[in-house]
This record gives sequence, structure tokens and C-alpha cells, in this order.
Amino acid sequence: MSGDHRIVITGIGLTAPNGNTYEEFRRHLLTGVSGIRNIEMRYMGTVPAGICTFDATRYQNRRDIRNGTRAGSIAIFCANEAVKDAGLAVTDANRGRIGVFVGTTEHGNVETENEIYNISRFNYDIKYWTHHHNPRTVANNPAGEVTINMGITGPHYCIGAACAAGNAGIIQGLQQLLLGEVDVAVCGGVSESPGTFGIFAGFKSQGALAENPDPVRASRPLDRDRNGIVISEGGCLYILERLADARKRNAKIYAEIAGYAMNSDATNAVLPNEERQAQCMTMAIARAGMNIADIDLINTHATGTKMGDAQEINALRQVLAGPGRRPYINNTKGFIGHAMGAAGALELAGNLPSLCDGIVHPCMNLDCLDPDCAVDNIVAEEPLPTAGIRTILNTSFGMVGINSVLIVKKYE
Repeated sequence: MSGDHRIVITGIGLTAPNGNTYEEFRRHLLTGVSGIRNIEMRYMGTVPAGICTFDATRYQNRRDIRNGTRAGSIAIFCANEAVKDAGLAVTDANRGRIGVFVGTTEHGNVETENEIYNISRFNYDIKYWTHHHNPRTVANNPAGEVTINMGITGPHYCIGAACAAGNAGIIQGLQQLLLGEVDVAVCGGVSESPGTFGIFAGFKSQGALAENPDPVRASRPLDRDRNGIVISEGGCLYILERLADARKRNAKIYAEIAGYAMNSDATNAVLPNEERQAQCMTMAIARAGMNIADIDLINTHATGTKMGDAQEINALRQVLAGPGRRPYINNTKGFIGHAMGAAGALELAGNLPSLCDGIVHPCMNLDCLDPDCAVDNIVAEEPLPTAGIRTILNTSFGMVGINSVLIVKKYE
């Protein structure tokens, strides 16, 4: 993108299972700190999961936390941190020109399951059912909670894009800026998934839930001994602005968005389609006006399932086919598990510092690369200093066959 269509990142707010700030998250990716631990899940016993430890009371009182949703609290924390990081303030002059676009996999399930469990102890008497149920479970809840908390009066909604939602939220924010609908976009993804029994049971019944005596070793994308997904919560919201507006206020700029794409498999609700994934990557590269040789780093979506990881690498091989320089490849889920709707946004944040320091964080728990997942330049075991990273391709693929790819580049 060029000219008036240049969109830049000027703020980041996040919470991940292994860090509650951009700097802490990055430091722990470079020093091998995992955010996975065992939790007790209703009806299932002990399961590994990624749980965040952010202080929700920093931006909410206890009553609002209790009456709202976990996804809403995550979104509120991330949005406030991002706005502060960008050096912005919500005022009467700008509150109507700020939009909030939050990608989600699902939300409200946590609260609904808890409410059903609670009334079961009272013989299912609905007088014990909370009157907060409806606002908790409407599709726009996390984004709406942000606007109420911060007094933002511009548009808000959630983008339901399964595990492609983090990238999709950013893409939506970018598009709203290009259309002139907003001047500031608060966008990215959030997930509250570890609070819900249903998602664990669903993956368990598919044979896709990770198991390991050591929870830190449970999430192992691309590894020969991987056996499923570690479900995690988290969030990452960005501040996007038009370059001209960011320059006008002398904002710091993390990166520029160079290209993006979304498409659909249209083949299966669960099994990925490697041709459509490859097509999505190719479309994003073309929109950025680049070739694959122009990409320095690719963050894989790989979740730790046997078939899903191998299919994604097959898609990547199609994109990498032919002569030319090969990008570095890494994965973030070994550290934090699969943060579902937040995955793409969080994983991008973990790699953005590479544009400044040239260091690529490694994959975690990649002890023995599965031959079915073998591809050149996978960074494993230790952080890799490079001669410089100027472009990052971030992949996120989701259930019911939705794919999203985002390309960012070093701002110059």
C-alpha cells in the first residue's frame, strides 16, 4: 500500500499466558519462558492450559468485572494499554472517530456454562439465572465492553473468524481506516476459551487435545511427538492510524501494514485445505507488491495437531516453491498454547520486535522435527540473530475453513 493508503501500527496492548506487556512477552519468547500450566476443568480433571495473569482491576471495578465477561475484561485491559502506548487519549473531540474491531473465536460460553451449572444446584429454578446473561453473550460483547469502559462512541463490533480472528480484526480496522469511517482503529483479537468445558471436551472427542505429564511440554507444534492443542486465553489489540495522521502527531511507529488476504476453504468444517491456505498467502504477498523472496520471516499458525500442522507445511511448500532466498520460519504456540481468536494478533506482537533487533525467536518444544513438517530455515531451540528482518508474514487459519494472512514491514 502506498500514499494515502499507508496504515501503520502506533500502539500495542496485550496479555498472554507468559507476559502482560509487549516487552515482557517478547523477553519470555527469547528466554524460553512458557505460559502453560495445569488447571482443573469441570468434568474432565487436570488439563494443560494457558492462563493470563493480568490485573483486570487496573481499568475496571470489581462490580463491572463480575457483571461482564472474561473476554470483555481481556479486551478492556488490552485496549487501554494500547491507547496509552500510542500516546492517545479518548476525548470529546475524537471519541466518535475511534472504532473498536475485535476478532473472536467464541465468547459467552464461559458465563453460560457457569450459569447452567449454578442453577443445577437449585433444581434448575430460573430465578437464579442472572439478568446479565443477554449482554454477556451477544456477538458484539467484548468490543462493546471496551466502548462502554473507555467512552468510545465510534463503531464497534466483533469479527467472528474462529482462529483466524486476530488477523481478521486487524484487517477490519485497516479497511475502516481506508474507507474513512474512523481515524483510529483499536483492533486485534481476544479469547476466553480456557474457561469453558465445552471447547476442551470438543477437542478431546476429536482426539485433538494435547496431553503431557509436564504441561510446559504439552504444546509442541511441528514436533514428531505432538498430540494436540493446548487451549489458551489472551488478547492483543493494536492502534492503527493512517500514516499521515501518525506523522502529524509525531507518533512512534512499530510497523507498516504491507498486505493482507482472507479466503475460505469451502471443503470441511475441521480439516484444513492446503491449496486454499497457499492461495491466501500468495494473495497477501501479491497485494503487498512483493514476491516470496521479499519475505524475511513467516510465523506459522501450526497448532500441534498431527494433520493440521502437516497440511499447513504442505501449503507453505507450495508458496516457497521455486528458486530464491528462503524466509526464516518460527511458531509461538509452544510457549503460550493456542489462544484461539487472539492467536494471530499475539503471535504478530511476538515477532514485531524482530524488525528492530533482527532476532528471530525460536519454536519451543521442537525437539524432533516431524519429517512431514520439514521445511528450510525453521528456527528451533535458540533465538537466531540475523542480518536484519524487514518483512513478516503472519498466518492464521480457523475452523469452518477460514484463512487470514497479514504482512507487515519495517516502517521507513
